[in-house]
Amino acid sequence: MSDLPFGFSMPNDPDDESGRGSGGSGPGAGSGGPGGGTPGPGDFPFGDPQQMAQMLRQFADMMAAAPAPGSAGPGDTGSGINWDMAKNIARHTVSQQGDASIGPLQYAQVSEALRLADLWLNEATPLPSGVQTTEAWSRAEWVERTMSTWTRLCDPLTSRIVTSMGQNMPEEMQSVAGPLMGMMQQMGGMLVGQQAGQAIGELAGEVIGSTDVGLPLAGEGRAALLPHGVEKFGEGLQIPEEEVRLYLAAREAALHRLYAHVPWLRSHVLGLVEEYAAGMSFDMSGLEERLGGIDVSDPAALQEALSGGEGLFQPEDTPQQKASLSRLETSLALVEGWVSVVVDEAVRDRLPQAGALAEATRRRRATGGPAEHTFATLVGLELRPRRLREAAALWSALTEARGGEGRDALWEHPDLMPSGSDLDDPEGFVSGAGSGGDQLDLDISRFTEGLEDGGKDDEKGGGEKGDGPESGPRDGA
Repeated sequence: MSDLPFGFSMPNDPDDESGRGSGGSGPGAGSGGPGGGTPGPGDFPFGDPQQMAQMLRQFADMMAAAPAPGSAGPGDTGSGINWDMAKNIARHTVSQQGDASIGPLQYAQVSEALRLADLWLNEATPLPSGVQTTEAWSRAEWVERTMSTWTRLCDPLTSRIVTSMGQNMPEEMQSVAGPLMGMMQQMGGMLVGQQAGQAIGELAGEVIGSTDVGLPLAGEGRAALLPHGVEKFGEGLQIPEEEVRLYLAAREAALHRLYAHVPWLRSHVLGLVEEYAAGMSFDMSGLEERLGGIDVSDPAALQEALSGGEGLFQPEDTPQQKASLSRLETSLALVEGWVSVVVDEAVRDRLPQAGALAEATRRRRATGGPAEHTFATLVGLELRPRRLREAAALWSALTEARGGEGRDALWEHPDLMPSGSDLDDPEGFVSGAGSGGDQLDLDISRFTEGLEDGGKDDEKGGGEKGDGPESGPRDGA
């Protein structure tokens, strides 16, 4: 997969042509500045300091319209990234792709499919409905409705990138730039924001609903499909569009059902992203090479160099980050596997082409759908289809051994959830759970009582239960 964190390349990436550590084959190798020549021991590594100052002044002019640090606007989260700007770039990207508005007929078709599919799910899981509203979106509306969650998901990562631009600069540059380092970080924040907006805008052209990345991006209870995304998914399948829509609606409604009634899940996933971001560190030697080989009097060339197209920042692979990514992968695989099992059970006898639609979904995962590409872009994570299949096998085995209530009781607390090693041995986990005796039975009893209480609250029109994930553990991303 070529998509990496906003212009990053992973360590030892064979596609990384920066030439770092290769004896001078990368950009700018063998030249201490635009004029060429190898710098001496006391020389400034980026060429003439006056040219460096000129470069920064030109970038300051380019950013004149951007808010200054400390002047928090509605899109400023304090991380150095202006997310309002990122949203505007995403919307511009969508408009370039072509984006027709949603008509009344399409809206009605989507709403009807979501309501009907949600009713079918009642027979496949004891979890009550999590759908509060049903909507049909254009691509631009998807960007608008989901941007707040993208901000929360991406901000820990992008803020680390921007901070590292100043903290990890070579000592020679810090000593010369001095007070200009704040401007360098602002430049980095602007460029990272541009790339974030571009990535989200391109993703809008692929998504089907509000839950493609394993999170309800528009908030719990707000189920939505993109008619254009549904149509694109069904291309070449030779399956009636109504059947495709109902199957995808069932997947959308199932994930909302899970997040609405598993209060810790949303904050758990976001917390794993934060945990990974907290350990991010970068080798900045690539920046020295790149700036040393460009014409600093050309702002366009400078922006291209800092845009990270060939891996400007290289995240260092640490055991802590590997462990964080493994836990995140396992959590998302368990979510995806549960959705697959529950949806297959709900639609098996209702949709003639249910098997073909399930296979098309698996194939989409295997070739890299929106979820895989997005997380690979943000955190270097690729959701492996093998893990998704194993997660589905585990949930299927639990369903056969303990029924829907016994299966879904594991969502009551994160400590009850299968681990990555359990995905390698689903039968072993099921048999181990089966010998757990009274404790697991007690957990199931408490879980069932909670479902009954939640169902009564839903009948009264409370609906507060769906807000639980916002106050779960490790919240506050």
